[in-house]
Amino acid sequence: MDRAFRLPFTRIRLGWDSIIGLVPGVGDTLALAPAAWIVSQAHQAGAPRHILGQMGVNIGIDWVIGLLPLIGDLLDVGYKANTRNAALLRTWVEARHRDAGGGVAEPADYRSATSV
Repeated sequence: MDRAFRLPFTRIRLGWDSIIGLVPGVGDTLALAPAAWIVSQAHQAGAPRHILGQMGVNIGIDWVIGLLPLIGDLLDVGYKANTRNAALLRTWVEARHRDAGGGVAEPADYRSATSV
């Protein structure tokens, strides 16, 4: 939703969220559906309330920014709430698996365990 296309000759990426948001009022409201789906998936995965809350704040900021005519559309390209929310969820999942012992041992842990 946030990074589907790259503007030619630039490093700027935008997605369907920015394109749909060009329709005043309605577009930004329609873009809430996929954003809410990401939060729903995070909730089903067991993400804690503070992560879900931050995701909600990101969506709210994105929606309010998008409501501003023209300037909001330009700022919306840079804010990328869905990308931020996916990163929050990814960080939480990685930390959860690392803390549960599902990950690879850190090099420092490995050295201390083998230097007996």
